[in-house]
Amino acid sequence: MKIIIAGAGDVGFHLAKLLSYESQDTYVIDTDGEKLNYINNHLDVITKKGDATSIKLLKEIGIDSADLLLAVTESQNTNFTISVIGKSLGVKKTIARIDNPEFLESIEVDFKKFGVDFMISPEELAADEIQMLLNQSSFNDTVTFENGLFNVMGTTLDYKSPLLDKTVKEAREKFSNVDFITIAIKREGISQTIIPRGDSEYKLGDQVYFSVPHYSLSSLYPIVGKEQLNIKNVMILGGSSIGSKTARNLCKGNFKVTLIEKEREKSLLLAEELSDTLLINGDGRDIELLEEENIRNMDAFVAVTGDSETNIMTCLVAKSKGVKKTIALVENMDYINISQTIGINTLINKKLIAASSIFRHIRKGEILALANLHNIDAEVFEFEVLPGAKVTKKPIRELKFPRDAVFGGIIRDGNALMSNGDFQIKDGDKAIVFCLPESISIVEDLFR
Repeated sequence: MKIIIAGAGDVGFHLAKLLSYESQDTYVIDTDGEKLNYINNHLDVITKKGDATSIKLLKEIGIDSADLLLAVTESQNTNFTISVIGKSLGVKKTIARIDNPEFLESIEVDFKKFGVDFMISPEELAADEIQMLLNQSSFNDTVTFENGLFNVMGTTLDYKSPLLDKTVKEAREKFSNVDFITIAIKREGISQTIIPRGDSEYKLGDQVYFSVPHYSLSSLYPIVGKEQLNIKNVMILGGSSIGSKTARNLCKGNFKVTLIEKEREKSLLLAEELSDTLLINGDGRDIELLEEENIRNMDAFVAVTGDSETNIMTCLVAKSKGVKKTIALVENMDYINISQTIGINTLINKKLIAASSIFRHIRKGEILALANLHNIDAEVFEFEVLPGAKVTKKPIRELKFPRDAVFGGIIRDGNALMSNGDFQIKDGDKAIVFCLPESISIVEDLFR
């Protein structure tokens, strides 16, 4: 599969990284030589310096034989232009990164006619992610499959968790009445994600990810030492497109929302648009203002200004005032890994979310869904088991399943089933699989 990525920023880099593990014929175009040098030093892809709107350049790298063109530069207009030109020159499919979520909902304009097959808005995706995190508020990461039949939940273990210092096997025996599978552990000071086995131990401060069927969700809380939080009052800092979209989403979900925006004119416009939201014009960094607006009575605080440091610091202030749930938007992907060490519940990066969403469209047909986990460089897949696939030939324990992957459960005929070693996967099943990037292609092969 030949893929051309226009834009070597964070979104382009993450996409190129995911694709490089699969020996895809991948090209990355950008005018910034430094970004391309960084990619060359870290990834096995082909880079090309130049303007991706150049017809000559696109012809040089064989756009007419490309399967997919990903236009993910920082400029929406540039991404549209690249997609239109690429489609005219013969690329099979185009995906464009956009800033204006209005385009996603438009029925008046058929963008496919112009050459844009699919559009993706990082801001829209980030707002949806925030809402999901607040709905499962005791966990700092959550992904649902098949309308919640299976859930992947992430949380940091504190001293209240009865799992501490136990092995995975011991935990399974002690809590045998609860169905859950530990699929990953991220440990402070260790860069490599731990794919747990029976003798793996849970330690204080571990970020642990569980795969849980819907009927065991409530039983998981005491096991991880958490209480179910009732989030109702939410304060949002920043009236950006993410902030306004989040406020709109939450108000529809019957949350009580207060939004703080620094710019006066913007505040007035938002007050008209968001009639169910309490709009405050002021600087969210002002602790007195936060106190005046009853931050101590808030259940959650979401900081989505354009400044990562402001978002992190205000979340820490909110945490110090007793706010139960804090979410900060950060631009720097390197920050993602520090959330569990600094006391913020969740750090999200809109570009990382966008890249993972685009990656889903690149996957082969047997993959039904894909999700990225915040704190680890890994993916959770939902595979459809095709007739005659290798995974149907033997029980799970006899499959040559890679060390860097683990089954999170099976969905059969609308029922959630636990995938233990003796389990026999059948045609038509849907399998939840957690996988590090380097093993994706091996896992995919088993589902063919």
